[in-house]
Amino acid sequence: MPVKNSCPKSQSLQHYKNISYETLAASWLLNDGWDVFMPMIDHGLKTDFVISDGDTFYRIQVKSILSEDENTVVENKWGNASIDYVIYFSRTGNWGYITPPFKQNKKRLNSTGHIRFHQHPKNFVKAFNLV
Repeated sequence: MPVKNSCPKSQSLQHYKNISYETLAASWLLNDGWDVFMPMIDHGLKTDFVISDGDTFYRIQVKSILSEDENTVVENKWGNASIDYVIYFSRTGNWGYITPPFKQNKKRLNSTGHIRFHQHPKNFVKAFNLV
């Protein structure tokens, strides 16, 4: 059985966790038939990946939160960047939300217009098809 012998630095570990949620959402969308494009670097652009139906492109930002409370307040971490959707994953619960980007500094995660999903491919795709 393989044994993990390295202990990544906390900054690296945080980056790995973020990438894992981005990859998870991208793989679920790929499985649903979307084209998925991942930028080499997204510093400043606030785009974790781009999806396309063949004609239209949508910029996606992925965030994870350390909360089991769906009523939690989340911050606008993308500023005025032109993104199309924000996907939130709870690290401690088995749920997430798909939201349009909001302009205000903070907003309740379970606000009207934010679509909840269970962290499972079928549930995620069903929720994504509602946006």
